[in-house]
Amino acid sequence: MNNRTLLQFFHWYSPAEGHVWGEVSKKAEDLARIGITDVWLPPAYKGASGAASVGYDIYDLFDLGEFDQKGSVATKYGHRTAFEHACRSLTDHGIRPIHDVVLNHKMGADEKESVVVRRVNSEDRTQIEEDDVTALAYTRFTFPGRHGKYSEFIWDKQCFSGVDVIEQPDETGVFRLMNEYGEGQWNDEVDDELGNFDYLMGADVEFRNKAVYEELKYWGRWFSEQVPVGGFRLDAAKHIPAWFFKDWVGHMRDTISTDLFVVAEYWHPDMATLANYLELVDKQLMLFDVALHHRFHDASKAGGNFDMRTIFDGSLVSSIPDHAVTLVDNHDTQPLQSLEATVEPWFKPLAYALILLREQGTPCVFYPDLYGAEYSDKGEDGSQQKVEMPAIGCLPKLIEARQRFANGPQIDQFEDTNLIGFTRQGTESEPGCVVVMSNGEAGHLSVDLGSNHSNAVFIDFLAHYEGEIATDGHGRADFATNGGSVSVWVRRDCLSA
Repeated sequence: MNNRTLLQFFHWYSPAEGHVWGEVSKKAEDLARIGITDVWLPPAYKGASGAASVGYDIYDLFDLGEFDQKGSVATKYGHRTAFEHACRSLTDHGIRPIHDVVLNHKMGADEKESVVVRRVNSEDRTQIEEDDVTALAYTRFTFPGRHGKYSEFIWDKQCFSGVDVIEQPDETGVFRLMNEYGEGQWNDEVDDELGNFDYLMGADVEFRNKAVYEELKYWGRWFSEQVPVGGFRLDAAKHIPAWFFKDWVGHMRDTISTDLFVVAEYWHPDMATLANYLELVDKQLMLFDVALHHRFHDASKAGGNFDMRTIFDGSLVSSIPDHAVTLVDNHDTQPLQSLEATVEPWFKPLAYALILLREQGTPCVFYPDLYGAEYSDKGEDGSQQKVEMPAIGCLPKLIEARQRFANGPQIDQFEDTNLIGFTRQGTESEPGCVVVMSNGEAGHLSVDLGSNHSNAVFIDFLAHYEGEIATDGHGRADFATNGGSVSVWVRRDCLSA
């Protein structure tokens, strides 16, 4: 199989009115040509804000842009037929669709119910008041626009563990729903931020309710019968009990495919926390390398003052590489979003070379870095801001280089503060490459490739560094790069292969 390369084919401000599904269909052939093997698609089901929903304010998992609900038939990304066509277009070109799964919460309930709640300290969720409060809350989901098609399941107050809004008394905050599950306590095996991070937003799903548990498994089976499924991206994993995903992912593999690609968004930089989570889910999935993303962000801000020898320090890919999905940016870290920590454009070619061309980790490319993006939104000060995210010019070549030249064993040369590199030695049938990068001044690395590469001519596949470099009779040469740049040196006689 080709080196797996994932593309997140959306961002927070992707155009509405069905643009995304149509663009996926149109670009599938080109994506396959440059070397994309998997495409992560945005949430395909109806959100509480209808056609304006990015997809994480989940309302109805069974409405893939088919029913008149929440003010529209189509989702932000398009109608169900267009979604189906996009998925088929990907698979027709050998690309696996990776679907975004949002199971943690629901929003936009159809009816209120009388509930009993207890107030919770929002800064320490383990502090739950002892007094019961009778109130009204939006906890009943009947999906009147769907009329029971695909599923007749009605979600009510027994299906949720908490809410953030009540009426009579009218309050906002965090409220523990008192029902027959959990004896008034939150789920276990969730992140311990804020004491217990079970509750995130909206009506928090109660996974200990067996009927809910089975409905979500049924939905996964149903979904795989509607469109091709190459895998899942699991949203908000730190808020969902690990025991649920351990079973749910296993069930999906048993009923859909044993080789499903599954990556969970457990947004945490601590390796001990991530290692413990992987053990809890029997290592059935991968995790995003949050720590590495932040190293890229810090390096891009510090410029030549950042020690490039430490770029992988504390990262998931350096400690548990087989379960690391590496990334440069995503929809939450882009400008004006909740986890904003954008990597500066000048550093992105270096960062992408470090995730695309190395042995360890599975890289994820972000849509704006491949195609560019422009949008506007309000900043923290309330003023409207315009954002331009430029496409990274060399990124298609780096993706192509991953498929053509990121082969064989890897030898690192991380001895200099600002100038680092590594060699992929290739195999008997596949060529390798020499990667050199600098966050400071121009420089070169002395590399010994061995006698198999004696008197060979190399060029920079990215065309950043002009000219050619020839090895001597022993296969040695100085491989150069420009300042603040990266070069991927490949044998000239391999380019036509």
